[in-house]
Amino acid sequence: MATAERLVRTRGYSAISYADLAEAVGIRKASIHHHFPGKADLGVALTAEYMNRFDALLDRIDEGEPDALARIGAYASIYEASVRDGMLCLCGMLVTEIQVLPEEVRAGVRRFFAQQLAWLTRVLSEGAARGELRMVGKPETAAERILSALEGATLVAWGMSDPGVVARAATDMIATLKN
Repeated sequence: MATAERLVRTRGYSAISYADLAEAVGIRKASIHHHFPGKADLGVALTAEYMNRFDALLDRIDEGEPDALARIGAYASIYEASVRDGMLCLCGMLVTEIQVLPEEVRAGVRRFFAQQLAWLTRVLSEGAARGELRMVGKPETAAERILSALEGATLVAWGMSDPGVVARAATDMIATLKN
């Protein structure tokens, strides 16, 4: 699964095959087909596992960061680390191919983005209620702006081979929320 995820995050869903995965792992294609009869099955499993890991990261951020701005900063650092590791967010990469993905994989991508927006909306709402940040407009819109900025920054950073793009975008975005 880790190898399949890395291949998708660096090449894209359409650009990998079971032959690529089998070669990278050192097994036969038949072994992959045994666990994932079709590529859509693999895509569904990848998005589900990624969401679970991301959910655990969000829980750790909630437990470890004292205020909303620190939580958003920690959230942004996930995207920075991804680009430093030479990868895009799995669902960020998948969304670039949304029109050609099997419907069940598309659904996983949509669930991932809904998960991110729900978490960000909650953090922003709680932070605004506690006076930790300045909210302009609705928390839902601010959450969309943050997620869009980070996903977009990873694409630009990847294209420019400059992971610093994400850090600069995050710093600028967080500055707009400070009281």
